[in-house]
Amino acid sequence: MVTLSDFQRKRAAGGRGDARQGSPRLSLSSTGIGLGLVGFGVFFILFGMLLYFDSVLLAFGNILFLAGLIFIIGFRRTFTFFFQRQKLKGTSFFLGGVLIVLMRWPLLGMLLEAYGFVSLFRSFFPVAFGFLGSLGNIPVLTKLLQKLGESSSMV
Repeated sequence: MVTLSDFQRKRAAGGRGDARQGSPRLSLSSTGIGLGLVGFGVFFILFGMLLYFDSVLLAFGNILFLAGLIFIIGFRRTFTFFFQRQKLKGTSFFLGGVLIVLMRWPLLGMLLEAYGFVSLFRSFFPVAFGFLGSLGNIPVLTKLLQKLGESSSMV
């Protein structure tokens, strides 16, 4: 008489049949990878600025930021975003700044990038500031901000 063990029953039912059956799997989507790349890109850009405009860190941060943007919204949508007729000026300043940083002129490149970034994302700033303003409607944050405001005393 042949009996099936629990392992064999799970395997026959289509499961993996091991102890990790119920454990969650690590799932990396392209959006998650893109957010990681953008996060590391911003980190390297800020760290490069902190270290007196280190051109290697700034260039690496720029490449990671652009790669992450492509992973998040896709190549075609990134291309159409950057090359819209009304955004060509901002795109040229931003990508020109990236090229200037890659050519090891970090201060000038970051100034051009900053102007291009503001020009490109000008329509997004009111949405972002509106979101930041709505954080005051969250009860926990409101109490925290009130406590922080009361505790700081100017002597």
